[in-house]
Amino acid sequence: MSPRTVLGPVLGPYARLFRAVPGAAWFSLAGWVARLPLPMLGLGAVLLVEGYSGSYALAGAVSGTLALSAAVAGPLWSRAMDRRGQGAVLRRAMAAYLVTGLSLVAVVVGDAPTWTWFLLAALTGASLPNIGAMVRSRWAAALADAERRQTAFAFEAVVDEVVFVVGPPLVTVLGTLVAPAAGFTTGIVLGTAGGLWLARQRGTEPAVAPVPAGPAPRRTAALTPAVLVVCAGYLGVGTVFGAMDVVVVGFAESVGAPALAGVALALYAGGSLLAGLAYGVARLRGSLATRFVVTAVAFGLAAQALWAVSSLPLLVGAGFLAGLAVAPVLVSGASLAESRVPRSALTEALAWTNTGLTLGVTTGSALAGAAVDAWGAQRAFAVPALAAAAAALIALAGAPLLRTRPAAPAEGPVSRVGDAVGG
Repeated sequence: MSPRTVLGPVLGPYARLFRAVPGAAWFSLAGWVARLPLPMLGLGAVLLVEGYSGSYALAGAVSGTLALSAAVAGPLWSRAMDRRGQGAVLRRAMAAYLVTGLSLVAVVVGDAPTWTWFLLAALTGASLPNIGAMVRSRWAAALADAERRQTAFAFEAVVDEVVFVVGPPLVTVLGTLVAPAAGFTTGIVLGTAGGLWLARQRGTEPAVAPVPAGPAPRRTAALTPAVLVVCAGYLGVGTVFGAMDVVVVGFAESVGAPALAGVALALYAGGSLLAGLAYGVARLRGSLATRFVVTAVAFGLAAQALWAVSSLPLLVGAGFLAGLAVAPVLVSGASLAESRVPRSALTEALAWTNTGLTLGVTTGSALAGAAVDAWGAQRAFAVPALAAAAAALIALAGAPLLRTRPAAPAEGPVSRVGDAVGG
């Protein structure tokens, strides 16, 4: 049996998706380049600050400041894009991002007062819009069929995994072999180039939908009960992500094989990538709410295998199993959030879900680091296992809220390619 025969049923729907949406390949590729800084900036900031200060504590604090400010500012940028269009807002954001990011490098390299490091880290993070939400919003605007939107969201989940596979090794090589500032600076340049490239693609930009009059609806349109449940569930999922990075590295070092930490994390991401491809083309029964709850529970159950980790082979197996459950819960959550908000708040709603993930990653890293120091690396696997269980419980507890749909219909103006695609 040829690889084409095996892979055809899986990859065929993705190929047809790109043929159906004019310009999709370009906006997805631009979005991938613009998303590369996501894993590069945090690690790059650590390498930058530690390289010039010698302090990991200071490096972690600066990196955390950047991540938290990005998590808070992302939905605000997305709200502005929903109201004024992606292109105009994105160009302004990228200009601020380039200036503040390069300024952060300058003050660290120039040994300026430490408070300027934190100020510019916060401004750099606050200048970074949520690119993933923008790309998913373009797919949603171009595709009328819910199943095809699921396929598109699954593809973007795979793109996210590729970003997190490529970004960390790239920034590590640059930051250690070239210069401490090289990895962070590359992330700034790549993010700016990708963002400006995406901003130029006006033909696939979602049209600005009418927003109901009055200040209150504008503030709350994106935060429907279903979106809040997804955000809370994603907080648990993100905690697993952040904790796994720390605990896997600690465990690999504790058994004398630190180099294998990257292999274990790569297989964890690989499991998610494969599951994302398969989930995106599956034709599943049940409502979007049911799918989210089921995938969240599956995620929570799969991660319980981490309790049994006592050797590297068991870590690889348990990590791959847990990874298989990652992409389905992320895709189902994005699809659910997309279906529960009006078009006028879609990009903002998707950005809020990513904010939940980002805050979870920050929380998971901190909790796991403390757990490794206090309990040892093997016992610290309790952190991702319990966080995954919490994500499942949140989805189950919030299930009654997931049926709530937006008061305004989600249809209406979609994009400049909507008429050509038609779903």
